[in-house]
Amino acid sequence: MSSPLNPTLSTPTIGVFDSGFGGLTVLRALIARIPQARFAFIGDTARLPYGSKSRRTIARYAAESARFLVEEQGADYLVIACNTASALALDAIQEAVPSSVPVIGVIEPGAEAAKRASKTGDVLVIATDATVQSHAYAAACQARGLRALEKACPLLVPLVEEGWTTPDPFAFSGTEAHAAQAAAAPPQVAVTAEVFRIYFAELTAEAASLGLHPDTLVLGCTHYPLLKPLIQQAIPAGMQAIDSAESAADKLVSYLETAGYPSAPSAESVEFASPETAIRCFATDSVEKFERLGPRFLGRPVGQVRLVDLGG
Repeated sequence: MSSPLNPTLSTPTIGVFDSGFGGLTVLRALIARIPQARFAFIGDTARLPYGSKSRRTIARYAAESARFLVEEQGADYLVIACNTASALALDAIQEAVPSSVPVIGVIEPGAEAAKRASKTGDVLVIATDATVQSHAYAAACQARGLRALEKACPLLVPLVEEGWTTPDPFAFSGTEAHAAQAAAAPPQVAVTAEVFRIYFAELTAEAASLGLHPDTLVLGCTHYPLLKPLIQQAIPAGMQAIDSAESAADKLVSYLETAGYPSAPSAESVEFASPETAIRCFATDSVEKFERLGPRFLGRPVGQVRLVDLGG
């Protein structure tokens, strides 16, 4: 997928926005593909969770973060690494920034990846309550000729933030790697695995009652990549897990390649970016928590997180 660098182009600045810090999994995928870019990430931690807010309020909050990334950090591209904002505020974000700045959410790329992966046309989606209630994934899948069944899995996010995941949550490849991860995992991981199995059993039972034959599972939350090893162990061998964080990164890569920027082919096929990759992280509150939990999602230290005030 890589292409020669256009010498007339400057290094792109990519702005990434989330209501918290789960979107650092999207940033991780972006850095692995475009290590030569500059990145600015903001987590609106003072005003999360977005899922409990009205659509109008979510749109205002998201637009403020988008303007901060474009106007103060010079972002040339915006990636909305928040499923709730992608579902409910993408139009407002696009209106808040210049039309020259492409805006990419996580839902449409996830649905596109599901379309490419599914042979039966039946797709399962796991996400947070707010994302499921928006039915954004179902609508995006339906627009692509897929039948999608969504399920909220509210216990998974706090388990991830508690650290009840495998020691290396980004070790995705091969059943032997999965087995090694399971053997090395702390006992708390068994609780997370069992919670997922219960949710998945309920979801597949509902799918069967509707006559669906799903062969694809969309991970519709940016926390879920940290659960990918145990998810891949639990789902049927023929089912493919779609990581919406990876899909959003792939979408941006296609924009950059059109503009002439080079990219790495895949986050799983290249060594992770060097420490010199330029990353600036901002939060609207809970800087200490961001600095403590962020490396778990980013796969490297987040550095000093700067506090910013975007208003009430």
